[in-house]
Amino acid sequence: MQYPDGYIVDDVRFTSLILPNAQLERLWSGGRWCEGPVYDPAGRYLLWSDIPNDRTLRYDECDGHVAVFRQPAAFGNGQTRDREGRLITCEHGSRSVTRTEHNGRITTLADRFEGHRLNSPNDVTVKSDGSIWFTDPSYGIDGDYEGGLRDAEMGCHVYCLTPEHRLVRVADDFEKPNGLAFSPDEAWLYVSDTGATHRDDGPRHIRRFRVESNHRLSGGEVFAVSSNGLFDGFRLDLAGNLWTSASDGVHCYAPDGTRLGRIVVPETVANVCFGGISRNRLYICATTSLYALHLNTRGHDVLGEPVGPSEIRAPER
Repeated sequence: MQYPDGYIVDDVRFTSLILPNAQLERLWSGGRWCEGPVYDPAGRYLLWSDIPNDRTLRYDECDGHVAVFRQPAAFGNGQTRDREGRLITCEHGSRSVTRTEHNGRITTLADRFEGHRLNSPNDVTVKSDGSIWFTDPSYGIDGDYEGGLRDAEMGCHVYCLTPEHRLVRVADDFEKPNGLAFSPDEAWLYVSDTGATHRDDGPRHIRRFRVESNHRLSGGEVFAVSSNGLFDGFRLDLAGNLWTSASDGVHCYAPDGTRLGRIVVPETVANVCFGGISRNRLYICATTSLYALHLNTRGHDVLGEPVGPSEIRAPER
């Protein structure tokens, strides 16, 4: 069977997730290393990080305009929103996780563990109970390009900031923990390890953990191994399919670990997120550029189920 250009089908189940007439769009270019996309459904805009340029950019979904949202940006990387819609950011420069309040003030949520400075928080996700989970590799302190050269005070771990503001180390057996995301039912936490950046035979895979009560994890078996480059950031759709970055594009995995297919992108992909009115538009941060593609599936989001076009109405006067 002939499938549209730009897709590689590894399993026939992938065909139900893609749209034959939807094409990959390059929305903007001009970055150095684009990362950390996060969508705002109320404002219908996307924020993303251009780490080496120390800025956060903003794409307006309504008119296609791109502007600088924040510069300097403390070499911000991964971003998400909490249950109140506030922006949560991993900052290499401040070696912290911060929250942007509704009035614009920036609050530091975590910058130390047991008296030691964090390395450079990388990616972050929020659970429905309000807890904030993030990874802390050393990329932002390994040099000045994406942060500042500093000494590490501890290893590279995965953390949870509980609703009571208690910082818990939930995994300590990673080389370079990177992207992370929950399954839609929050029974599983997926975390990538990009240790191959520092060691030729280092990990280039995603692991899957069972989420236990009291903000603990168990298990941690390898879920998928990258066949092309590294798995950096990823997101899941409502069916539990995992859409992850790779050197040749975006790879899609079923919950059973089968690779379903690939979206070919002309630049190395760093991270993705779902957006749009129905949350069926996949935004892709790839090296210098921002891309987007409409899919036949909807993204999972901690803020709740996406709304459909019929549910959008003008405000009452």
